[in-house]
Amino acid sequence: MDNLAIRGGRRLEGRLKVSGAKNAALPILAATLLPEGTTTLRNLPHLHDVTTMIDLLGCLGVQLTIDEKLAVEIDATTIANRRAPYDLVKTMRASILVLGPLLARFGEAQVSFPGGCAIGSRPVDLHLKGLQAMGATITIEDGYIHATTDGRLRGADIAMETVTVGGTENLLMAAALADGTTVIRNAAREPEVVDLAQCLNAMGAKISGAGQSVVTIEGVERLHGCEYSVMPDRIEAGTYLVAVAATGGKIRLDEALPEHLEVVLDKLREAGADITVGKNWIELDMGGRCPKAVSITTAPYPGFPTDMQAQFTALNTIAEGVGRVTETVFENRLIQTHELNRMGAAIQIEGNTAIVTGQKSLKGAPVMASDLRASASLVIAGLVASGETIVDRIYHIDRGYECIEEKLQSLGADIRRQPGKVVAGDIT
Repeated sequence: MDNLAIRGGRRLEGRLKVSGAKNAALPILAATLLPEGTTTLRNLPHLHDVTTMIDLLGCLGVQLTIDEKLAVEIDATTIANRRAPYDLVKTMRASILVLGPLLARFGEAQVSFPGGCAIGSRPVDLHLKGLQAMGATITIEDGYIHATTDGRLRGADIAMETVTVGGTENLLMAAALADGTTVIRNAAREPEVVDLAQCLNAMGAKISGAGQSVVTIEGVERLHGCEYSVMPDRIEAGTYLVAVAATGGKIRLDEALPEHLEVVLDKLREAGADITVGKNWIELDMGGRCPKAVSITTAPYPGFPTDMQAQFTALNTIAEGVGRVTETVFENRLIQTHELNRMGAAIQIEGNTAIVTGQKSLKGAPVMASDLRASASLVIAGLVASGETIVDRIYHIDRGYECIEEKLQSLGADIRRQPGKVVAGDIT
């Protein structure tokens, strides 16, 4: 089991290109089950989760080829299987996103209940209720969701009880091939949802209102293949901005969209960073200064993203002052604070709030990642700590960050991947 070895204390400076967004790539890959014809996807990140989704498509019978420019060509006309098996689905929650497309196109789908990181409850009941409102019959058998429909799905007016990104995406894809018009109320507004809608429209779907709380989908008889480039990863961009800010450094991010990160950039300015932006780039300069503590409360987009909470918690551990970090989206997502305290951080937990008192320094230590974004926070802590930090269970970080050690090395970090001991309880 590999780990990351980090010797902290170096100021990071340099320039990076942001990779394609994992959270956009996964639903868009699922959407390639819908059209008749070949879809070409560009700017897919090279990540374990993306590979898992590609493997799942292959298991369903989809033909995939990679061209010389690393674009993936996907031909779903060869699908022969409507069953997404447990062995693949258990490793990644986004696998549930094949449910809507399979049901809409073929009238039947069997998908195992999904797995993924243990950061809190993320039930799929809202996905199922929405599909039932569109005429699907759903049964649960031996841990599998079995969905069928008599003919085509039907358009429906669906009011989501809570905002759910995956639920919105699944229903968007299902409604694209339904008879009639579907209206999704209290829809997720994340940029990744908008990216999916734009890809579906490029396939011939008729979706309006994506990025707003009410989305309207006029079902069409069929979709066609298209060429589409996945949006840049706003969470990867935010993570590198926080890492550089924590070290007092300077960075330019290319292929980063400032409009997707407004609330994050505001908090970095509050922390003392000088930030300038262009159409598709962001520059941050701390000028060697120690960051100031900031308080955040996570919320669905356009609020502060839960996927950036752990990184700002790490920033606060060495900032001037006291920051309050309140997590409202997932109940277990402050779990990384225990590992940060092992490095000398001063974090107290009160309910769903972490009270972080900044320290002059952290000390390197062996630490263990519990989920994707928690692992990023431990890397940031290691970059500012004295001595060596060993981050175990980095299969988590490989799910969401492309070549993280190489990118940080290019900024001047002393970080390397190395083989480590198998930790009791590790799973692949």
